[in-house]
Amino acid sequence: MPGIVLIGTQWGDEGKGKITDLLADQMDMVVRYQGGDNAGHTVIDGDQEFRFHLIPSGILYPHINCVIGNGVVVNPRVLIEELDGLESRGTSTNKLLVSCNAHLVMPYHLILDGARELKLGESKIGTTRKGIGPAYADKISRTGLRVQDMLDMKIFKEKLEAALDEKNDILTKIYGFEPFDLEQIVYDYAGYAKRLKKHVTDTSLAVNKALDEGKNVFFEGAQGMLLDIDHGTYPFVTSSSPISGGACVGAGVGPKKIDRIIGVVKAYVTRVGSGPFPTELDNGTGDMMRERGGEYGTTTGRPRRCGWFDAVILRYANMINSLTEIVVTKLDVLSQFEKIKICVGYEYEGKIYDNFPPHQTVVHKCNPVYEEADGWMESLGEITEYGDLPKAAQEYLARIEELGGASISMVSVGPKRRQIIFKD
Repeated sequence: MPGIVLIGTQWGDEGKGKITDLLADQMDMVVRYQGGDNAGHTVIDGDQEFRFHLIPSGILYPHINCVIGNGVVVNPRVLIEELDGLESRGTSTNKLLVSCNAHLVMPYHLILDGARELKLGESKIGTTRKGIGPAYADKISRTGLRVQDMLDMKIFKEKLEAALDEKNDILTKIYGFEPFDLEQIVYDYAGYAKRLKKHVTDTSLAVNKALDEGKNVFFEGAQGMLLDIDHGTYPFVTSSSPISGGACVGAGVGPKKIDRIIGVVKAYVTRVGSGPFPTELDNGTGDMMRERGGEYGTTTGRPRRCGWFDAVILRYANMINSLTEIVVTKLDVLSQFEKIKICVGYEYEGKIYDNFPPHQTVVHKCNPVYEEADGWMESLGEITEYGDLPKAAQEYLARIEELGGASISMVSVGPKRRQIIFKD
């Protein structure tokens, strides 16, 4: 089977975009299956840098059909901005398909997202305030508007009018905001529909057809598995399922059509926003990781929290996602340390947890159990063969494999396309 899923094994920002871009030559289709423009990934192509939020990074390749699946929530204004930005740089977007069943991010979703975060104060989730959570909430409550609704503005207006009856009450009576104007939203979204109409289709049919024809289909998610709504560090999570199983739901394919699941593993760990982070280094060591790794959010520019590698997380990711292989990214960032720590367990009230704890209190209050490894203090950027990596680096990677229970297929030693080492 030619179906391949790529997932992040931590809290996101593991470098999935680079791996997608690297494997794109072998792909016929790249499918984004969940999330919205609350996540982003960066691809460096020669001297150009591309930042994607909604459009799959495979768009840079003219032979690839790119799909925004039904599991994605789409802000049409942002999507059009991305399309126009790519076109202005000479990249064709004609082969982009957008699911008619994808839900829309509406203007009131953004306002509600920000208002709720402000109301939560110190207990805030740390969302990007892009309206993603409220859009998914409307989807689940069956009051959301979908991409296909924009193709019939009579239906769109009827559904929007019903939605605004509730949303404007919430905005004005609870949060003290001005109400949204029905006609203005209808006017704006009619314009979006005109621009996007040629891209809208039944993407589930298109994806299954490609798979049935033996074409290589690549499924990419946003965020990482610890932000999964069910399996992540709830409530500090996203509103969808970035895990491998989410690809089936968010793209409309059966699990038998997936045969390769690649987990992307950063050589250390980062996290944006609030929530537990057992190996976080809120000190000079964490600052060094952040600056050397350029750890600032693609979407928000927020500095990422940094910490040592966490094998408990990788074991958990392997169990939930059935990883067939892992790719280790940003190994070069650790070249500045004489000693490197690896978290092999969590300690809480005298008990050691080798696997991810079932109770959030443990995750919030545990102490990481570390083992120490030798660093290599050598530049890795020009190395192209796995056997040429410093011995200490190879030992570190071998320990990751052993602790995580998954084999490494690739190692990234720099941000550029060529700075990737194939293990076998």
